[in-house]
Amino acid sequence: MCGIAGYFSLNRDKIDIERFKLVLDTIDYRGPDDFGYAVFNSQSKKALFTETPEKLTGIVFTPDLVFGHKRLSIIDLSPTGRQPMTDETGRFWVVFNGEIYNYIELREELRSAGYTFRTNTDTEVILKAYALWGEKCLDRFNGMFAFALWDAGNRKLFCARDRMGIKPFYYFHDRNRFVFASEIKALLVLDVERTANHQIVYDYLSQALLDHTDNTFFDGIKQLRAAHYLTISDGDISIKRWWDIPDTDHDYLTDDAYARKFYELFEDSIRLRLRSDVPVGTCLSGGLDSSSIVCIANRLISQGDYAREIVGERQRTFSSCFEKREYDERIFIEDVIDNTNARSFYTFPEGSNLLDLIPKVIWHQDEPFGSTSIFAQWHVMKLAKEKGVKVLLDGQGADELLAGYHGYFGTYYIDLAKSLNLLQLISELYYYKKIHENFQPMIFASIARAILPEFLISILRKMPVIRNSSRQTIIGNSWIDRDFAGNYNREQTFTGKFKSNLKSQLYSLFMYASLPALLHYEDRNSMAFSLEARVPFLDYRFVEYIFSLPPNQKIRNGMTKPVLRNAMKGILPEKVRIRTDKMGFVTPESIWFRTVLRDRIVEIIESKEFKDMGYFNVQEVKREFDRFSRGEQDDSFTVWRWVNIVLWWQKFIKRQE
Repeated sequence: MCGIAGYFSLNRDKIDIERFKLVLDTIDYRGPDDFGYAVFNSQSKKALFTETPEKLTGIVFTPDLVFGHKRLSIIDLSPTGRQPMTDETGRFWVVFNGEIYNYIELREELRSAGYTFRTNTDTEVILKAYALWGEKCLDRFNGMFAFALWDAGNRKLFCARDRMGIKPFYYFHDRNRFVFASEIKALLVLDVERTANHQIVYDYLSQALLDHTDNTFFDGIKQLRAAHYLTISDGDISIKRWWDIPDTDHDYLTDDAYARKFYELFEDSIRLRLRSDVPVGTCLSGGLDSSSIVCIANRLISQGDYAREIVGERQRTFSSCFEKREYDERIFIEDVIDNTNARSFYTFPEGSNLLDLIPKVIWHQDEPFGSTSIFAQWHVMKLAKEKGVKVLLDGQGADELLAGYHGYFGTYYIDLAKSLNLLQLISELYYYKKIHENFQPMIFASIARAILPEFLISILRKMPVIRNSSRQTIIGNSWIDRDFAGNYNREQTFTGKFKSNLKSQLYSLFMYASLPALLHYEDRNSMAFSLEARVPFLDYRFVEYIFSLPPNQKIRNGMTKPVLRNAMKGILPEKVRIRTDKMGFVTPESIWFRTVLRDRIVEIIESKEFKDMGYFNVQEVKREFDRFSRGEQDDSFTVWRWVNIVLWWQKFIKRQE
């Protein structure tokens, strides 16, 4: 929705407003519709200035705090929605990025408690909710948000981030200052040192991890983690977690009952996320998740409620496609379009211009990323902007919630083996082999390692089916510089809090190892084009419900997401509902890297800079890339990390244009 920034002086140092203006100008695309500033000093309980920056030019203050805001107008487009916003007393001030989807219901509750409202914004709801409930107001918000709230009466700064971490909040602090912003590049304007965090670089290169801790790729710059809040009072900084997925189980209902509850919560999540005063569209990949959003939104439109006023008679959907059939899902997309009569728009990313455009994508992302799928997503957002849409619904989070990737099968089978549910295990293995052509004998190896003593495992390793399945067909980590690995080598593991291995794995990916990075990409790519992306699968009520389901509602008879498939029966096109392949949001990057981009990649890995970074065993990288180019092994994700870390280094550490 917006870009926010703030500067809290911890030692009363002077703040140059001209410099602070540059912080927000750096992320102007996050809020091109309006802007505002507020300056507070230690002698007053109210804002000293709330002027446009032009009126503050050349003035140097000695404040405690400066707030700045760039507005992307989505709810209440009038000037009354300008931020920073205060309540009537001038005691509470807020800068806010995101949406509180249940703001209408909360506003009525607050009115019944005696509060009055001057605007129709969700921003004002945050102010009044904090005035009434304090920090506990967070429990009542259903939305995506990152905000900073100044309580002038208690001289306390309160910063919070939503449960899933959909909206970003970055900060830097030392003994002199605490500064925050929606993006890292905005903090760099304030002379924060541009030093790479080598531990995070190592985690990325060795394990493809991003956004898995509160540290970033920039040493000293941190992010407020999802479901955490931060307070500064009397110079003391405190960070606390305010929400977590509860450890509850609902294992006593029928399939129909589970599906009905699923649909009820999911439809309400989409209904809330259609609240907007600007046009709304939908991303459509052709998979179960985005197709479900499109079909339910279509039902809401057909019912003639406010959804039709926002979306129009026909939805607009936006898809990334490729001419190579193995990477293209138009056969499913078009089935959804025929079923809903939506207006479909397609983009066709090309590898030939990837490395020319990627520096711009990296600049918006701030940090390296996992694959060229972000390049494809960039094109989808660009297309939506060109077609006049300002809000997009997207399906992020469903795979982490509902065990949508095939890698979850083995974990589920281990749970069955450990619980001695052998008949069910045999049945599941039978259906998996029957349905999936790429049956992996390694599943047997995983189960064996989990339940058998070592002497039996050593016997199994000698069996051809196990021995052959263990052969490495992907690039290992021998290409990492030995000294670099020696200093930073650590195996990042994320422990879940649940008895079930499957549930713990989903929790780890949801909270640390997968979803945070996906949400990072979603936010930066959408905001680069001044779009707001909304993710209905991440309504906290829906998340808590899905985590409470028994595993057979997520995996059954060789298929993923049975509860979603049951809930969407008669709503999704049947060809989409029963599809068993899992493509993901992919690009033909392996082909690109071996053909149109090969020479550029060779140029990068043979460059002096590639060697001087100190991260790589360059000769081994060259050998591995030669094997990759010949098709002897296939791990395009690793090749991409080699390339991406260099391009990021050039853009941010060396500041090369």
